[in-house]
Amino acid sequence: MQLLHNPRCSKSREVLAALTAKDLQPEIIDYLKQPLDEAQIRQLLNQLGISALALVRSKETLWQEQYAEQALDEAAIIAVLAKHPKLIERPILIYQGRAAIGRPLENIFTLLDTPV
Repeated sequence: MQLLHNPRCSKSREVLAALTAKDLQPEIIDYLKQPLDEAQIRQLLNQLGISALALVRSKETLWQEQYAEQALDEAAIIAVLAKHPKLIERPILIYQGRAAIGRPLENIFTLLDTPV
């Protein structure tokens, strides 16, 4: 079990606290300090079952100012996410070959098949 975590994000801290409250100890990956490469992002998208655009924090100023108006294909969006990891939606739990974005928190426990 791995948690793509940003310690400065309240939702990310909330997911980590909920997991530890259930005696679950995920491997913490601070993806801002250990950025994912394009291959890892593709794998994550497959685990999540979503498009690259769905993984983007589209309200971030960086996205709005530099990328929102561009017609980017899947590969280009993945390249942007690899270059700017802060644009990746968070937190994300990876468990047994699948993944879920912890917004809302219930997504994490649905992935784990554990009631909240």
